[in-house]
Parts: sequence; C-alpha cells; structure tokens
Amino acid sequence: MNKQRLGIYLFCAIYLGISPPFTASATVKNKVETDYVAGAVLTKSQEKIVLDLAAQRGIKKVAKISTYYLLPTDARGIQVQSVEQVKDRKVTSHILNISYRKWWLPNEGPGNDDLQVGEFWAGKPAIRKETILKVGKKDYRTRTIQGMTLEEAERILQMLLEPNYTVEPAVRQENFEQIAWDKPMSFRKQGNNYSVTFPHLARGAGFFDLQIKINNGDLIIHQMFQAIP
Repeated sequence: MNKQRLGIYLFCAIYLGISPPFTASATVKNKVETDYVAGAVLTKSQEKIVLDLAAQRGIKKVAKISTYYLLPTDARGIQVQSVEQVKDRKVTSHILNISYRKWWLPNEGPGNDDLQVGEFWAGKPAIRKETILKVGKKDYRTRTIQGMTLEEAERILQMLLEPNYTVEPAVRQENFEQIAWDKPMSFRKQGNNYSVTFPHLARGAGFFDLQIKINNGDLIIHQMFQAIP
C-alpha cells in the first residue's frame, strides 16, 4: 500500500468511523481492557510505554488497548481508547493511534508533529462520537446520522435487520453475507435518497455503502458500493 493510498484509506476510516480490526478475545488487566491480534501482542513494559505516550497526549484514563493489522499489508498498529462519557444517547471517547517501528510500514517514521517515546510514536488523539440506536431490546451504535432523525435511522436499521426490504437486480446479494449488520457506521439522507454504511465482517477489510430508497413505506436497496483497503 503506497503512502497516498494509505492516507486516503485512513481518512475514510476516520471520517466514516471504521475501527481497526480486533480479532483476539479481550481480557482485563488492571482495569484496562486489552485486545491483541496474533503477532501484535504488547509486553507489560511496552504497555507502560503506550500508556505513558497516551497520557502525554492527554488521555489520562485509558479503557482499552488494542492492536490491529492494516490490511492488506503486514503492518500492525496500536489503538488506545479512553474511558467513555455517556450522556443520554450520546457516547464520547478519545482515540489515539500509536505506531511501533518494528510493526509499522517500512521506511515510515514519525512526522514532525508526532510525539515519540522510544520506538513508539503518535499524533494527536481523535474524538470518537457515537449515537446509541435502539431496535427492539438491543442497542446499536453509529458514528454519523445526517439529514434524518434518530427515529428514522432506527426504523431503517430495523428494516435492514429483520430483514424487510427489496433488492434491485443490479445489487450483488451474495455480498450481504459479508456485512456486519450489527455495527452500523453511518446514516445519511439527501433528498429522497438514503445511504447506510456497514463494515465488512472481516475487520479491516473495508466497508459497504448501501444506497436506499423508501417508496410507500417499502425499503428498496438499489445500489451497493464496497470500499476495499
């Protein structure tokens, strides 16, 4: 993956709210949850460096440390998430992406504005804002709701989950089996057109954008776009 393509993909990931892939079962160590993929497990001494780097970047209360692969490369990254702040349906946390020289892309090092501790470096943390959607007795989270109400987003999600929709012939229905339906990323409405984005089941493998129309209460999926890293 060249640097320009990497930059574009990471921008889209942050903008649409893609979390890096987490595949290992989480454990709790000293109240900090860890979720490490195979081949990217931090030692206790490395965890201390990561926590120190996070603190220097303003994240004093860490809830989770995760590692992930930046597919389709072999590069691995580290992500630190702060303790969440929940108010009504709004959830806010800070996310810090950390690079480790031995795991990161070849010939790629810290930028001028990055803070470095040993072989680890990080830029500034990003704010993650999520909205809680309620469908039936289950809660879901999404990063973006634009041009529609919370109730509209919940109704569309419910119809997609039931499932209760029509698919036009041009849409490849076999892709539906690869969608992580329980992790809606964004809901957008422009005019009479709706767009709903979900990640791929294989974490880090991209995302699907469903183009939707609602006609007399019936939900119709007329296009599907897939973004692949």
